[in-house]
Amino acid sequence: MFDVAVILINYNSSAHTLQCVQSVLQKTAPGLSYQIIVTDNNSGYEDYLLLKSGLEALALPNVQLHRSRINTGFGGGNMFGVQYANATYLAFLNNDTVLKNDCLSILKTALEENPHMGIAGAQAFKEDGSFMVSLDHFASPAREIFGRSLLENINPKRYPKRKKQYTNPVKINFVPGSFMFVRAADFYAVGGFDNNIFLYYEETDLCKRLKANGKDAYLVPAAEFIHYHGVSTGKSEGIKKELKISLLYVLRKHYGNSGWFSVWLFLLLKYMVSGLIKPKNWPYLVLLLKGAPLSASLKQKQAIAEK
Repeated sequence: MFDVAVILINYNSSAHTLQCVQSVLQKTAPGLSYQIIVTDNNSGYEDYLLLKSGLEALALPNVQLHRSRINTGFGGGNMFGVQYANATYLAFLNNDTVLKNDCLSILKTALEENPHMGIAGAQAFKEDGSFMVSLDHFASPAREIFGRSLLENINPKRYPKRKKQYTNPVKINFVPGSFMFVRAADFYAVGGFDNNIFLYYEETDLCKRLKANGKDAYLVPAAEFIHYHGVSTGKSEGIKKELKISLLYVLRKHYGNSGWFSVWLFLLLKYMVSGLIKPKNWPYLVLLLKGAPLSASLKQKQAIAEK
């Protein structure tokens, strides 16, 4: 069994995936045993072949590539990779990241020293080296309606400031999905990622379920990485719709129908007003009028690749 299984998803961004893998190989201490599992989430076949060629050139037995012939999204792609994991810890790492230091060893030590730390994240930096927000508060009716700043001012202990650069580990609500380090046993105990979610809010859902099991999320700033952000997803209308579908799904799951309704009504009124000024917002208003159901998710539009 390995100490850590590093799981990455590639989607039409093989150059970034190969760069990410190289950073893990270069920055991880020799004494740590780890495997790297790459899920190709039904990329175009040319991109997949580039990735396959690049990983085969490494000729390393601890580096694996597995292709899914259907795009199962973030959670589904990671769950596809998890089935090949044989490790005490799981590190879910976005392929548009590069490690700055020995993050895996640092995070492993942090979880070993604190049994209540169920999942940990590293401090992210932008490509230019500037600070990037690396923690967030649970998606909730209060956060969506009143905003993060108000929550941080009212209850800073429960809602630590997002834009502050920390030096010591700090307990937070949830770890951003770009880099999540978790005990495999804890991850399996709560059922892993919810495959109903195609994209976005998977991490807040996972961390909420871990917290219910007595396992808290922490930011461990000693571990550092660069995040290029949004390489695989982009900012299309479909992606923006997916944000709302996933948000409302997670709110109903964790806050019931009343929580769902309060945020749905807030967003509906918001897009009714903004739609008068920006007609490009009409599709989001139509989506909300339909209730932003999972049936409208991009997950329902995926096709199985021929090879």
